[in-house]
Amino acid sequence: MKHPSKLYLIFGLLLSLTLLATACVAPAPGGAAQPSAGGAAASGTTKKSGFVIGVSNTLVGNGWREQMICAIKAEASASGLVDKVVVVNRNGGPTEQLADLEGLISQGVNAIILNPTDREGLNAVLESAISQGIVVVAVDQAVTAKGAYVVTNDQTAYAQLGAEWLFEKLGGKGKVAELRGIDGVPADTDRHVGFEAALKKYPGIEVVATTFTGWDPSTAAQQALDLITTKQIDGIWTSGTDYPVIEQFKAANKPPVPLVGADNNGFVKLLLEDKDVVGAAVTNPPAIGAVGLSIALDALTGKNPEHQTLLTPKVFATGDTEGLKSLYAADQQPGWSTYVNIPPYTHYKGSADVSACKAPGE
Repeated sequence: MKHPSKLYLIFGLLLSLTLLATACVAPAPGGAAQPSAGGAAASGTTKKSGFVIGVSNTLVGNGWREQMICAIKAEASASGLVDKVVVVNRNGGPTEQLADLEGLISQGVNAIILNPTDREGLNAVLESAISQGIVVVAVDQAVTAKGAYVVTNDQTAYAQLGAEWLFEKLGGKGKVAELRGIDGVPADTDRHVGFEAALKKYPGIEVVATTFTGWDPSTAAQQALDLITTKQIDGIWTSGTDYPVIEQFKAANKPPVPLVGADNNGFVKLLLEDKDVVGAAVTNPPAIGAVGLSIALDALTGKNPEHQTLLTPKVFATGDTEGLKSLYAADQQPGWSTYVNIPPYTHYKGSADVSACKAPGE
């Protein structure tokens, strides 16, 4: 029997190498190989850094929202994983936010952090982003988009805890005013639910006025002045517009009534230093933005965080001197929200990093 020629041997070797190479790059069952979420390469490796983060905010000039954006930037810098933060920041409603979200998607961001204007109205564009491998995190207020991460302060508990403190302080009876935020947005709706839940426990409490402040301090101040000069008011619950309301009692030459607000530096200072002011500061930290970014980075780097993260508020009231001192930041403005560090999510050092408001590359 004759042996095969050298030519046949070479041909067979080349054919075997070709088949082996083809097997190595064959797509997985079900279709062609695709990059994974977060910009992963076709080889299947996961991107670990160099992320571009988009931020959508629709309430400009509001100190709380500005601090939220600064917290996101601070966490981006501290993480070492982000190359750029793209902030789209303007006043608007769902229509404007939809356009802004589409713009961020077109810029090729890896994740979007948004404070939503609507619980359901943004879902189509958010789900489109998610289908393209973009991580979507709603902070402060919830959305129902499939696949989105939701990172919020418990807004229902925020209102209920504060209202129960107020109603108890009044001995379970009296006339109160409810100064809400923006009509129709998720956080305001949730807070009103919490306020109503507290109200059911105290049948002796009468709500004599309900207003919408737009979370604007000057609007809240004017509304409060109108109320305390025209109605009998025994207590006031505010959706975070606290120290401007207290100031109106002084303007009207009236003793302040018990009041619920947020962890605003000006309000905390009054609770510490003014013996005439009785109140409760309920935490609602804008650092929730930084928590949202931390969750987004975990998702981008394959750590599979929970899709729902809910922070429970804390109450710091008159008489809790040590607690109030732990909140107060003497070097910050009255509107500064003092509850800055939220372990284990935030990695910046503290207020100085947040107030610097610098993202990577800025």
